[in-house]
Amino acid sequence: MENKTHLVDEITGHRRMRRNRKADWTRRLVQENRLTVDDLIWPIFVIPGTGIVEPIPAMPGVNRMTVDKAVEAAKEAADLGIPALATFPNIEMELRDETGSNSLEKNNLINLTTAAIKKAVPNIGVITDVALDPFTSHGHDGILRGNEIVNDETVEQVARAAVYQADAGADIIAPSEMMDGRIGAIRQALDAAGHQSVGIMSYATKFSSAFYGPYREAISTGGLLKGDKKTYYIDPANGTEAVRDATLDVEEGADMLMVKPGLPYLDICWRLKEAFGLPTFAYQVSGEYAMIKAAAANGWIDGEKVMLETLLAFKRAGCDGILTYFAVDVARHLAKK
Repeated sequence: MENKTHLVDEITGHRRMRRNRKADWTRRLVQENRLTVDDLIWPIFVIPGTGIVEPIPAMPGVNRMTVDKAVEAAKEAADLGIPALATFPNIEMELRDETGSNSLEKNNLINLTTAAIKKAVPNIGVITDVALDPFTSHGHDGILRGNEIVNDETVEQVARAAVYQADAGADIIAPSEMMDGRIGAIRQALDAAGHQSVGIMSYATKFSSAFYGPYREAISTGGLLKGDKKTYYIDPANGTEAVRDATLDVEEGADMLMVKPGLPYLDICWRLKEAFGLPTFAYQVSGEYAMIKAAAANGWIDGEKVMLETLLAFKRAGCDGILTYFAVDVARHLAKK
């Protein structure tokens, strides 16, 4: 045994990686990344009405909520220390049209939600999206003319919608529709309206992914979508194009960058953080969430451990925070620790 040990020492040069892993206290001392409640952004879904909490079948544990219930959820999140919410509306079908005109209503569902949350829970951040897909009859993120999602007309509309969202109290506008030039247009519109302090978290690299299905159920756009979104979302094969896209958003004034989906694109998270040094976020999207929940429900994985491991992976990839439907579960877990 002594000879074998001596041989190993000769091979390793007396360097043994396991010394730092030998006990819980040493592992904690040398841990490189940590997940905290400060890393969490909680996406929530809002619906018209009062007093309704409506489960989303494809996303076990996630609900659509009326504004009053969203306010209650915001209070719970704030009590847990979650810094911010990201809100997404599921509006009535009769309010959806070809141009998503309801996005320009000052008192639409998303703006009513923002105003109510900021009034009741002023210390929690509210992040809003100006993409048109919750408002269009065809399920696309922009205005459809013939068979084309028109870029410049969509940009003009989302910039106007961003101002109304800021008027309602949104702290950060997070445009996800991936039109060219939208960040600069939104920045100009916000500044002109006196909202210089409202930030922009750009969905800088939103990929044409198969992971969005449950989300589309949550906002009732899945059955509406005509065609696909490949003419404006990024090809999953293209990492360099994603960096170029993010570069334009940075030049146009983005304050923060987002990668969507999350776990399949950790390399993009790392590349954006290294390239720009801006606060960088990942969206652990509905499909990622649903896969973990389904596997856990079948007993194939330990759901809590996998949840935490995936979120820690975002931190290791350079992310400053994560949009995740697990936010409340994680916050409760961390509070117990």
